Amino acid sequence: MRFLSEIDSPADLRQLKVEDLQEVADEVRHFLLETCSRIGGHTGASLGAVELAVAMHYAFETPKDRLVWDVGHQAYAHKILTGRKDLMNTIKQYGGLSPFLKRDESEYDTFGAGHASTSISAALGMAIARDKLDEDFHVCALIGDSSLAGGMAMEAINQAGHLKSRLIVILNDNEMSIAPAVGALTGYLNRIKEAQSYQHLKEEIGDTLDSVPGVGHSLRKAAKSFKDAIAAAVLPGALVNELGFKYIGYVDGHNVPAMVKALEEAKQIKDGPVIVHALTKKGKGYPSLEDNYYAWHATGPFDLETGKAVKKTSSKPSPPTYTKVFGQTMCEIMEKDEKVVALTAAMPDGTGVDQVLEQFPERSFDVGIAEQHAVTFCAGMATEGLKPVAAIYSTFLQRGFDQVIHDVALQDLDVTFAMDRAGIVGADGPTHHGLLDIAYFRGYPNMTLMAPKDEAEMRDMLLTSIEHKGPVAIRYPRGAGVGADISNEPKVLEIGKSEILKEGNGIAILAYGSMVYPALEAADELEKDGIDASVINARFVKPLDSELILTLAQTNHLLVTVEEAYLAAGFGSAVMELLEENLMQDTIKVVRMGVPDRIITHGDPNLLRAKYGLDADGIYTKVKETIEILEERKIGKKRRKVIG
Repeated sequence: MRFLSEIDSPADLRQLKVEDLQEVADEVRHFLLETCSRIGGHTGASLGAVELAVAMHYAFETPKDRLVWDVGHQAYAHKILTGRKDLMNTIKQYGGLSPFLKRDESEYDTFGAGHASTSISAALGMAIARDKLDEDFHVCALIGDSSLAGGMAMEAINQAGHLKSRLIVILNDNEMSIAPAVGALTGYLNRIKEAQSYQHLKEEIGDTLDSVPGVGHSLRKAAKSFKDAIAAAVLPGALVNELGFKYIGYVDGHNVPAMVKALEEAKQIKDGPVIVHALTKKGKGYPSLEDNYYAWHATGPFDLETGKAVKKTSSKPSPPTYTKVFGQTMCEIMEKDEKVVALTAAMPDGTGVDQVLEQFPERSFDVGIAEQHAVTFCAGMATEGLKPVAAIYSTFLQRGFDQVIHDVALQDLDVTFAMDRAGIVGADGPTHHGLLDIAYFRGYPNMTLMAPKDEAEMRDMLLTSIEHKGPVAIRYPRGAGVGADISNEPKVLEIGKSEILKEGNGIAILAYGSMVYPALEAADELEKDGIDASVINARFVKPLDSELILTLAQTNHLLVTVEEAYLAAGFGSAVMELLEENLMQDTIKVVRMGVPDRIITHGDPNLLRAKYGLDADGIYTKVKETIEILEERKIGKKRRKVIG
């Protein structure tokens, strides 16, 4: 590669001529494609922003000037240009580069980003801090058109237009999030593009008036108010101006010199914020990616020539994913109950709602990147007798926490939250691990909270939640199920009742959700060592199966709780609280197993679960170690009695 091999920092990039930059972008795109074809990654999203990254680092004096990326899906080219290209083969792997923006990974990552719609707020904060500290540098936020529709982004735009601080916002307009962009704002942006002919016409008229000898300048000035009136009436870009932003656009986001020119123009605007409207194409430069936006947003390894995924060879077909089972089950339920509606927030493919959208387009909704709106939208439908099911990733639903409390739980409305990606999700890392949902759901009255042990039980729980009066949340993991039989019709489960899977003596393992099968495996291994442990499929965190748990506390000497979530305020905490309420906390030894109080990095999910003891080996080892400690304490007590 003629240029990229010599670029180890943006300073190296800025030594080149503008006319060389398009070739640099081509080399970055080739490098990115070759890397992602081997290891996977956020391929489509990053390919669409290659030229933007090159132009931004060329036009701005980074890291002195602050570049704030939204989401991070689109930042692979940014990583390549900022000294990390030799580490790109480690991205998303344990101990390797983060798939998103991470402040402690590089000084060029000015703000951590995994969720959408944060960049303008963060950039505005940086700009205000710059002004208050009397410093001098540019702040530039890059945000996608779908992220712009997020409530937080619109709130930031409102504040930025009011404060008039110097700020540059690049709108990466590809009419996509992970799925095609939806909503009125998308139509508005399309009208801006269509209105460019008016912009050009206005300039031509102005130039013609200017050319009139002697009076041209006066004529142009007199016509200004008339032209502005026309603009306000017919030009969608006028809304941007009314919000306090200057507008530059639109610009071909895949033309690096044009982008550099637009950014240089934006840098000259000193009296307030400016939006640079760049048009791009997701997956630019690779036909398979451009045509299949769902599959190519994030990929595993693929064949660079054909674009086909490289599949692991196996004689046994994999079970369907929980996501797919959810979508199929929703379609079955909606076929029988016309009051059931489905909803997602810009993740139809990732949640299985794409199947529902296809079969029931009039009863399913993709609201875009707007989780807060999604929750309250469901609440509104529920007040009128519909039965909304909101399929939102566990980590994304955190963004609608107040709405879950204020608009759903407080009013005891019939809304079901189907939380995909609960637990450790793997390569996407800290911003995407769904480890907090047990804690934030079980802390509020009226909530019912459950988790299935397998995909068949998930079908039962989905029907149960829809039939139950009041708000319900179901959490289930990412990826394939365990291979359970899903051919039977889903049935309604009794709320708050767990399931005894194995009866033992003296030791009881209460496992929640994804931890049930590892607990069963551990119990089988313990049995080989002469340790007979019961295994309980807890099913519910709220309400707990109090009757069974209290009975277990009376008939066993060791109780082990296992959950794939943070221990703080989790399932184990709920069990301990129950024992305390019944003055039984001192009658039995309780060991809680879960995720410790620390940030969990990215990496293979099985590796991470093993690291924190959340697999069959980990449960087996913990039980054995606990038994040994308890035995040593017994021996110690006997010795002290003899000595005494």
